[in-house]
Amino acid sequence: MTISTDQLDGILEFLREAERLKTVTRSGWTSQGRRESVAEHTWRLCLMAMLLYGDAPRVDLARLLRMCLVHDLGEALGGDVPAPEQQASAPKAGQERADLVRLTEPLPESLRGEILALWDEYEAAATPEARIAKGLDKLETILQHTQGRNPADFDYAFNLNYGRRYTAGDPLLEALRARLDAETARLAGGPRDDG
Repeated sequence: MTISTDQLDGILEFLREAERLKTVTRSGWTSQGRRESVAEHTWRLCLMAMLLYGDAPRVDLARLLRMCLVHDLGEALGGDVPAPEQQASAPKAGQERADLVRLTEPLPESLRGEILALWDEYEAAATPEARIAKGLDKLETILQHTQGRNPADFDYAFNLNYGRRYTAGDPLLEALRARLDAETARLAGGPRDDG
């Protein structure tokens, strides 16, 4: 699709709203002791995808990266709901998709449709790229939890089962998971010295 100059105003409106992800915080803490933003999480998720699957056969890296970029866009409006606080009775995905629909309204229909289709594909985790994106999303969160300066009552043990179904079945995700689980188990077992 070629973007015309008369579509720029809608794209700018969308980008201005998406900027909120720079200040929407997550449950993770940075190594410097401040809350991590959704945008920071998304950036490192994309970096992980590039580093780990950049040359992977049968993985469309461009599609994987696009999926990683849009997977949390709806949180610009509704914020992030930490996994331990999510309830089966009020699924996060439904509200997040509704927020994404609202957020993408100013975009040209083709761009809006692409973003929504990528988000739906990610949420369904039915394609190789979607399963990898889901697995990496969970592992990026766990990685941040192992290196962040977390509060004293931080529940490291929660991560030992967090997103396990999305990290199973792919040898690279499983190997990365094993390393992060070992670090998580160490942190869950005693006080952490942040130097």
